[in-house]
Amino acid sequence: MNGGEHVVAEWLRGDGPSADVVMSSRVRLARNFAGVPFVNRATRAQREQVLSMAQDAIVGAAGSRGGVRWIDLCAASPLERTVLVERHLISKQHAKGEEPRAVAVSAPDERLAVMVNEEDHLRLQVMRSGLDLSDAFAQIDAADSAIEHRAEYAYSPRFGYLTACPTNVGTGIRVSVMLHLPGLKLSGEIDKVKRAAQSMSLAVRGFYGEGSEALGDLFQISNQTTLGKSEKDILAEFELSIIPKVIEYERVERRKLLEKRRPFFEDQVFRALGLLRHARLLKSDEAMQLLSHVRMGVTAGVITDVDVKTVSRLLLLTQPGHLQQIAQREMDQPQRRVERAALVRRCLA
Repeated sequence: MNGGEHVVAEWLRGDGPSADVVMSSRVRLARNFAGVPFVNRATRAQREQVLSMAQDAIVGAAGSRGGVRWIDLCAASPLERTVLVERHLISKQHAKGEEPRAVAVSAPDERLAVMVNEEDHLRLQVMRSGLDLSDAFAQIDAADSAIEHRAEYAYSPRFGYLTACPTNVGTGIRVSVMLHLPGLKLSGEIDKVKRAAQSMSLAVRGFYGEGSEALGDLFQISNQTTLGKSEKDILAEFELSIIPKVIEYERVERRKLLEKRRPFFEDQVFRALGLLRHARLLKSDEAMQLLSHVRMGVTAGVITDVDVKTVSRLLLLTQPGHLQQIAQREMDQPQRRVERAALVRRCLA
């Protein structure tokens, strides 16, 4: 693994369209090889076969376009797997598995990742900073075609691509956007967004996706079904309609807080900055929440001596895996609280 201290994860670059609200855009494709049972029905030998097929196809597809790191998750240490989860390159489910499994990651940008033997044989994903679904889809479509040129996918003329989960059958596409919504959270309007999304059959999840909490006011909104809709329809709905409405809703709430409740707004962001600059003990979720408020203050122009990229780096580096990777030693929770506070003080000094 490259040192997390130096390589900024794509979802934290903060330099894409609408980056004040949209942290990242992700397009994911679920694919399975023809003639091999789905992962949950495959034997160990068949999963090993999938690994071999995937490595040949993915590395071959990369060709001269750039490097690919192939990471055998069975051989990776628990810390290495934790770091991959924190960088949003694999799922928690993939990290915890015991059967043969791997991930291929484009180097050095980490924009493309392919999980092998998670729920499906292949889970391709491309991430881009800000609201950039069209470019993300163009990259993943090219990668998918290159792999399919070297290996046959399980496909039905009637239903489309066949997947382990019925909701992915068809195009196999999942589109998700990670949003920073502190304004809606502080104003108490976030539940309206959740209800509106659910009424449109969209999923609203936390920081690490399904089953996770919305740490640091970060929420992921994604489509739940793919059958009967084309990739272009799903992308257009997200990029041109759904997400722009949420962005504007968040910006309006931030403006309201600044104009009508400025002392409250400033107290939230400067209190957070003061705590981060002077704390001697910091829990992971506490650091995320404080950094969320500081990020809001920076993007609003209220905090002027800290930049967005510093805050973004800290959102990642204060996670348990990265914290231990930087310190180059394993630490228990009390030790991590001390080290986390010290790291934040150094970065915000």
